[in-house]
Amino acid sequence: MLSKLNLGTSVLSQYFDFSEVDWEKMQEATIETIGMTIGSVVIIFFAGLLLGLLLYETNGKDTLAAKTLYRVVAILVNVFRSIPFIILIVLLLPVTKTLVGSITGPTAALPALIIASSPFFARLVEIGFREIDKGVVEAAEAMGANKWQIIYKVLIPESLPAIVSGITVTTISLVGYTAMAGVIGAGGLGNLAYLDGFQRNQSTVVLVATLIILVIVFIIQAIGDVIVKKVDKR
Repeated sequence: MLSKLNLGTSVLSQYFDFSEVDWEKMQEATIETIGMTIGSVVIIFFAGLLLGLLLYETNGKDTLAAKTLYRVVAILVNVFRSIPFIILIVLLLPVTKTLVGSITGPTAALPALIIASSPFFARLVEIGFREIDKGVVEAAEAMGANKWQIIYKVLIPESLPAIVSGITVTTISLVGYTAMAGVIGAGGLGNLAYLDGFQRNQSTVVLVATLIILVIVFIIQAIGDVIVKKVDKR
């Protein structure tokens, strides 16, 4: 019994040896993670909004052009959101090398982050548009609103709570993706947890990196909840 207690204490002590933590590197890694997340989410927001709108507008249309466009976009969205992220990173290495000139570092993670998350957010945007009462759209059309007026005066404002919720969920997923990207040298907390934590058997580094990621996620969710409450008119 005493040996088991000592073993448990020994295991726990491995997670609380804060002398292992290089706080300067931890701060730098945290900034890299936040930077990757913010840098990619800005592009994902607009790309996903455009793709979601395209899916919404072309779905169910009778013209050959609309049907073809919907099928092409839907296939691309389904394909890229179905590929496991770690595989997608490796798959896109030649593209990343061409675009940013490197396959390591925070900037090199952006193409994979954007391509992986934009289709996911696009589907959430499409669902948000579909939840709008058709009577609201028909009323706008009856008042003479053109297509662009319906988009930015009806569709987007009416679906804004769903869009904000969607980008919040997408951003939280991005934080997890940045951690996975760090394993292959993209920097950030994932990279630090893997290189300094796992490979050097420093469990405290892994624990601290994990806790910081959790704090980032909680903050993102809290901000998203506040914005949703402000924009929700129901």
